[in-house]
Amino acid sequence: MSPRALDAAAVRAEFPALHQEVHGVPLVYLDNAATTQKPVAVLDALDAYYRRDNANVHRGIHELSRRATDAYEGARAKVAAWIGAPDAAEVVFTRGTTEGLNLLAWAWGTARVSEGDEILLSVQDHHSNLVPWQLLARRTGAALRYVEIDDEGRWILDDLHELVTERTRLVAVSHVSNALGTVNPVSALIDAVRARSDALVVVDGAQAVPHLPVDVAALDCDAYAFSGHKMCGPTGIGALWARRSLLEDMEPFQGGGEMISVVEREGSTWASVPHKFEAGTPNIAGAVGLGAAVSWLAGFDRNEILAHEQALSAYAMERLDELGGIRVFGPTRLEERSGVVSFTMEGTHPHDIATILDSRGVAIRAGHHCAQLVMQRYGTPATARASFYLYNTRDDVDRLVEALGTVREIFG
Repeated sequence: MSPRALDAAAVRAEFPALHQEVHGVPLVYLDNAATTQKPVAVLDALDAYYRRDNANVHRGIHELSRRATDAYEGARAKVAAWIGAPDAAEVVFTRGTTEGLNLLAWAWGTARVSEGDEILLSVQDHHSNLVPWQLLARRTGAALRYVEIDDEGRWILDDLHELVTERTRLVAVSHVSNALGTVNPVSALIDAVRARSDALVVVDGAQAVPHLPVDVAALDCDAYAFSGHKMCGPTGIGALWARRSLLEDMEPFQGGGEMISVVEREGSTWASVPHKFEAGTPNIAGAVGLGAAVSWLAGFDRNEILAHEQALSAYAMERLDELGGIRVFGPTRLEERSGVVSFTMEGTHPHDIATILDSRGVAIRAGHHCAQLVMQRYGTPATARASFYLYNTRDDVDRLVEALGTVREIFG
């Protein structure tokens, strides 16, 4: 079945939340890097589960439990196919990217990283891909090293031969920057790491999986984490993909029901992967909703989604340049950028920008975006961030720029 054409106006019609007024004017939603809105297909799937199939998974013999289990495991298979995972059992459902990365830091890192080892991160990364590894370094005595970024938010890889050594135990980086929109050359980095080290390579894919083609097998990473709510799915659900051999070798992250094989007085044995890492009653409805989101998104060509967002970013940067007094962060080359445009306005704090824009019905994000090392790199405490998705249009950009004109009038 061929993908449907990406008509943003037609797509928009499938998202009820986008058809409302905020402060008396139609909503323009440009906070998609934080969370995306949900199409009717996802809302209907959630409703149908709770109305008809609500039951616990794996444990019941009755019909409702069978339906719930089929939907839950069916969602796992959809997610695996979506990211090119060779085996659905390599997909562990989590609460999101953050939990997936913490799972690795505890279940893998605590047992396999020790004093004298090195962990390579990037100053470009979200705190979710920094803090768990900082805590791991504190627990084990490992040293932290960082890939720096240039003036346009791109990795500086010239000194990679010095950053990756025989002591490098882990490399953890983001596929796409949430603060700058940079689409990172992850594949090239992984190839370079493989040539120098046997380090574990972990990728934060929260900003990549919703927007561009991802094939974990082709990337040759060891683990890849992402969140459902950034790709039209519910909050509180995400996935960690990891090589089966890696999952088999790790101890459980949490103990309890569902993740055991046999429990005796002196100890227990574990269920097979991925269930070994899914203790307790899982977020069944969340998985069902994520599966529905994957099915819905699979109707589009992801290269077309990325091209649509890049075109909106280019148009937004052009219009912002016309306003003057605005500094845009991130790559200037369109092919190195996703649908994220972070900026500052001379003489105006980003929080004031966001507040005035909200009064005009335009929803953006202001702050450090859980990327304080990025803010430190560019000498600013915060930026305003507009982020696009497949339902946004050039009219949304025009509304953004019009509202920024109001900001300019107020602050001079």
